Amino acid sequence: MPLFEKAGQSPAELEARLRLHRLPEVGPKRFRTLIDAFGSASAALSAPASAWRSLRLPAASAEARRSTDVRDGASAALAWLDRPGQHLLMWDDPDYPALLAEIPDPPPLLFIAGNRALLDRPQLGMVGSRRASKPGLDTAAAFARSLAGAGFVITSGLALGIDGAAHQGALDVKGGTIGVLGTGIEKLYPQRHRQLAARMIGDGGAVISELPLDAGPHASNFPRRNRIISGLSLGVLVVEASVASGSLITARLAAEQGREVYAIPGSIHHPGARGCHQLIREGAVLVETIDHILEALQGWKNIAPSHDVVDKPSTPLHPLLALLHAAPQTGEALAHNSGWPLPKVLAALTELELDSSVACEAGRWFARAR
Repeated sequence: MPLFEKAGQSPAELEARLRLHRLPEVGPKRFRTLIDAFGSASAALSAPASAWRSLRLPAASAEARRSTDVRDGASAALAWLDRPGQHLLMWDDPDYPALLAEIPDPPPLLFIAGNRALLDRPQLGMVGSRRASKPGLDTAAAFARSLAGAGFVITSGLALGIDGAAHQGALDVKGGTIGVLGTGIEKLYPQRHRQLAARMIGDGGAVISELPLDAGPHASNFPRRNRIISGLSLGVLVVEASVASGSLITARLAAEQGREVYAIPGSIHHPGARGCHQLIREGAVLVETIDHILEALQGWKNIAPSHDVVDKPSTPLHPLLALLHAAPQTGEALAHNSGWPLPKVLAALTELELDSSVACEAGRWFARAR
């Protein structure tokens, strides 16, 4: 299929949009303003600088449209799009994600590496600390496995810590997962997650970005990235976060966008739990098990995952391990939920701990990520 048909635009208009997208200080709202004012990106690029200034756009942006960097960057993007599995989705395409289109400033362009069809499936955002504790990482992976197994796509930011554990948990059960970058796709950050991103793309997931392909990791890009995570999702789950965490930005954006916000509580002595506790005080749903999320999204509770998305394990999980993959629990809660006597539960937990399958912190047992 010709490149312009993939993007739904004529070749000239596609190149013009890519050039417009690269201009300094032309974000989502100004991009839309230019298209609305001039009727097309091609017309906007050929309009006189005075017309741009009449829209209160910086004169520097008007002049930069003719720069070599803008032209070369657009040409590089066209070449990137001509490779298999690499796509460009625009805000006026008919298959632009409906939920994302509802937010105040939807990205005008989305670069996608991998399975673009995932963007239309029901998603749950999962975010948290980059410096998460081991139990926090295990909790994120366990919830991601269960939610992906229930048919949800796990959407996160491919950052270190909770984000990476969430993506990995979805991959563990061959579920769908989307990584939203705060850089261009060709400048993936952090570098330590290059292999994880490659596996996501190779296993039917996707990595996406609204930024030009060569955009680096500037601090201002990551809050912008967060609105896409929440905008794509039915709700956002915060697993572990300090009060200064960027995850709280994602949660508040989700609330402003009308999405559900979920938070997992922790020990009052653990700094990584304080951000979640703050969200709960502000009205987030307190989550201890996956059912607390599914109950809040009743319309999606009975999603049946397709056979090519989730494989059943070849051997059944230990009964207690299956419970812990759903959510961390105390020994007493495990006894109640399993129907086993507490001494039998404690003996089994000891064996699982020796096998490195579980860990205990602050009185609660966690399944370790596989």
